[in-house]
Parts: sequence; C-alpha cells; structure tokens
Amino acid sequence: MAEKNDKKDDKKAKDSKQKSAKKTEGYSPKKMCPKCNSRMADHADRYTCGKCHYTEFKSQNKGG
Repeated sequence: MAEKNDKKDDKKAKDSKQKSAKKTEGYSPKKMCPKCNSRMADHADRYTCGKCHYTEFKSQNKGG
C-alpha cells in the first residue's frame, strides 16, 4: 500500500512542476521601483509602488 501512495506523491510533484512552468511561460519583466526595488503596479496613467508609494506618471502626448 505504501507503494501506491508513493506513486500519488510522485504524480502530485510532477503536476505541480508542470503548473509552475506554465505560469512563467509568458512572463515579461515589470517596471521596478528605483527606491525600494519592488515591482510597480501598472495603472492607466502611472506606475505606483505599493511598498514605498513612489509614483511615476506616464507621458501624455496630446496633439496640441
């Protein structure tokens, strides 16, 4: 019976490795905070760091 449980554990380990590989497959590097080196949130008009609240506004070129 222990052999049967070992096979289940091996299958779970294999499945978890495959899932984690799929998550990073389409990953692209995000903008990093220059103050604290955390990943910044990408909003429509700005980048914001949730850790230190550093904000960079995106340029808005309006034809005028």
